[in-house]
Amino acid sequence: MSRIKTTFERLQARGKKALIPFITAGFPRLGLTVPLMHTLVEAGADIIELGVPFSDPMADGPTIQRSSERALANGMNLRKVLEAVANFRGDDNDTPVVLMGYANPIEAMGLDDFAKVALDAGVDGVLVVDYPPEESEAFAAAMLAQSLDPIFLLAPTSSAARFEQVGRLAHGYVYYVSLKGVTGSGQLNMAEVAARIPEIRAAVGLPVGVGFGIRDAATAAKMAAVADAVVVGSRIIEELEQAPAGEELTRVAALVRELRRGVDSAGEKA
Repeated sequence: MSRIKTTFERLQARGKKALIPFITAGFPRLGLTVPLMHTLVEAGADIIELGVPFSDPMADGPTIQRSSERALANGMNLRKVLEAVANFRGDDNDTPVVLMGYANPIEAMGLDDFAKVALDAGVDGVLVVDYPPEESEAFAAAMLAQSLDPIFLLAPTSSAARFEQVGRLAHGYVYYVSLKGVTGSGQLNMAEVAARIPEIRAAVGLPVGVGFGIRDAATAAKMAAVADAVVVGSRIIEELEQAPAGEELTRVAALVRELRRGVDSAGEKA
């Protein structure tokens, strides 16, 4: 059984929802990636989404784009991301790690080779933003052959047919993008999100994580009341951007603890 499935089952048994923070590997500095991962776990993360920096992150807003550009300038690449996961696994063999990125670096390595190296490094799931499910049979097969969970995005514009396609291929969880547009944009429509999540669960049979637009404990609590997981990315990257050198871990820990309190408060009110 995958770490991801085990984590969701453990949380469900306790009446809890998952908190999934996102950071970009190599941002703000190469040497901070692994310490940041440990900090996220210590502050309350259940699963970590680790962004693989890419030169043309078309689905990301300005905040995550800047982090990706800076990470690349720092010398981060896919192989170094995998090395970071392996280093993290030296002290943490329990927390699931999901790589989130784009197709080009993976295809340059080769799907099968990437899957083998990712498994050896300790990766649990892979979300490739620009792999639509209609074109992802080979990707999903390569991941599953190495016991990695292929994870897919769904959006407010996704059709019932898209739900069905994702349900056929996805493992671990699905990531529902709560807003139209890029990361970090717009305002949440909680009623719309609450209406869509039961449809998604029924179609895919997996936990549903919701991201985009979650910036504080209050919005995290509202989302946790309807979703199985709360995903937070841009807000954490902003905290890293704004933190003085040497204070990044402390600032991120405080933010993630606040988000954790929000997520847990939803279960207390239920």
